[in-house]
Amino acid sequence: MALLELKNVTRRFGSFTAVDNASLGIEAGEFFTLLGPSGCGKTTILRMIAGFDLPDAGQILLDGKDLADTPPEQRPVRTVFQSYALFPHMTVAQNISFPLTMARLPQNEICQRTQETLKHMRLADKADKYPRELSGGQQQRVALGRALVSRPRVLLLDEPLAALDAKLREEMQIELINLQREVGITFVFVTHAQDEALALSHHIAVMRDGRVEQVDEPSKLYGFPKSRFVADFIGHINMLDAQVLEAAHGHTRLAITGLGEITAPPVAGISAGAKGAFAIRPEQVRIGIHGEVAELKNHFPGEVRNLLYSGDVTVYKVQLAGGSMLEALLPNSAPGRAEFFEVGDAVRVGWRHDAGVFLHE
Repeated sequence: MALLELKNVTRRFGSFTAVDNASLGIEAGEFFTLLGPSGCGKTTILRMIAGFDLPDAGQILLDGKDLADTPPEQRPVRTVFQSYALFPHMTVAQNISFPLTMARLPQNEICQRTQETLKHMRLADKADKYPRELSGGQQQRVALGRALVSRPRVLLLDEPLAALDAKLREEMQIELINLQREVGITFVFVTHAQDEALALSHHIAVMRDGRVEQVDEPSKLYGFPKSRFVADFIGHINMLDAQVLEAAHGHTRLAITGLGEITAPPVAGISAGAKGAFAIRPEQVRIGIHGEVAELKNHFPGEVRNLLYSGDVTVYKVQLAGGSMLEALLPNSAPGRAEFFEVGDAVRVGWRHDAGVFLHE
């Protein structure tokens, strides 16, 4: 049985359904992320787990017990907000010890737990500082320390890295991974940033319009999305309208609109005539002159229409003969390539027969 379960949870605000019949299972000790665009219902789910809001239907269970009648302060759950919500008039040590003081724990236990947490969060030398004297990353650690000092079963994180700059955000991602591994507490993390979710999580629930679209490990979400929305929302992807010509045991033959016939990986439960989309990541598409891609099962002529140089890689937008546009990613460290393709160059793009995925409508 999962540590935390949502069973057919619905939450409405007037005529608007923020969460629509959502079910999730979150295991003890995992880093679980709710991912989706603004307004998809992920923060509403977090608020219901915390007890700040209640579902109109369904159940939220912790260790098999329905939390409906448990007020927020009595739930073994703590929340770290995007704003950190630190008390400006309190020192770092006072901020961290606040939940223990409110719980009226013995003073010696408060001191011991606070010192342990300060050391764990690498803040021992900042104990007497005030929040205004700290960097953004240090304030983040204070907020985490305050949430963890009471040893909750579940830690909820509502976009806690959103206010940080890119470099600090990357550093804090590594810190969060290490912290979660060390303390062993279940983390439920909310974000709209796909790269953040992929980097941090054991499992991700992708949400759309209050519904859970897909729950999976990051690599499976990225490599094997189950819908157009998930494929398009997670990273960059090429999406081409397709129809099944043959559904064999070891492969699928597809007719791509404006392109022609390709060979794709097998798909369970489909038959000839099925319509959908063929989705393939730019890094799976090879670009070159004829000889460099001719050995691939699927290869087509095209013309470079645009390119984006990003230092380590260059992304090429290639218009194929039938009018379709395809993105191909080429590492700039590729051996033996002294120059880039330019806009207007005639090229060929290709990909392996076992690359990409057919998404049924």
